[in-house]
Amino acid sequence: MPDYALFDTHTHFDVPDFDQDREQLAYQAKAVGVEKLILIGFLQERFHDLIDIHHELNHLDQAPKSYLAPGLHPFYIEQHQTQHLVDLENILKMEDCVAIGEIGLDTFFAQHKQIKIFQKQKYFFSAQIELAQQFDKPILLHIRKSHADVLSILKQHHFKNGGIAHAFSGGVEEAKALIKLGFKMGVTGQITNPNAKKLHAVVQAVGLEHLVLETDCPDMTPLCCQTSHELRTRNTPVNLPYVLEGLAESLAVSKEKLAQQLWLNSHIALGLS
Repeated sequence: MPDYALFDTHTHFDVPDFDQDREQLAYQAKAVGVEKLILIGFLQERFHDLIDIHHELNHLDQAPKSYLAPGLHPFYIEQHQTQHLVDLENILKMEDCVAIGEIGLDTFFAQHKQIKIFQKQKYFFSAQIELAQQFDKPILLHIRKSHADVLSILKQHHFKNGGIAHAFSGGVEEAKALIKLGFKMGVTGQITNPNAKKLHAVVQAVGLEHLVLETDCPDMTPLCCQTSHELRTRNTPVNLPYVLEGLAESLAVSKEKLAQQLWLNSHIALGLS
């Protein structure tokens, strides 16, 4: 066991990619120092499995403690219905949820830039911000090519609960604006890529007190864990120490010092003691 504890603040460890070996991977993650992880929501049709797997993980002895963050992801906006917001509200009433996520805006692909679709994204984002305010929860932000709009909506709602800007992809000024609103920046396996110059510039500019770690598994696999013969190498919570290592190199600090600060940051961002 390493002499530090890690918090994987963004996983999709509930998805079918892990159905064959989830329990084994959970034990392996704990063995390399991953003490806690969050299961993140994205589609209403997955809410049932999300909750079931969250409880299953918490019944395992030598596994990371699981936290629940249900939400409706902007990328799947075409599939969301108003009733799904009611279903989300019911989960927030029934389950012990740490945050609402992942929510936000995404205009990476042309179809999501269409006025009607983007308006629907904004509607669902605003509705989920209101739920976060109602239930006094932080939020886990998904932002792609839409930082200005996200910041504008957060300010319109006077959102004060903070949270995490997941897999942060913006620039230094956008990071600072989110930090001002109480958010930490989520750092993924991208940090292990020396060519991710924008991300390295951001983490170095904002400093380690504003950062948290995440795998975003099964995506965002650290460079060292990717294999050239596979089209898509599955990421798992077991790889979180590689993200720590990449960030420690970028910030020129020891892994132990960094891990201690990131553990504290994660708990602050999520309102955990």
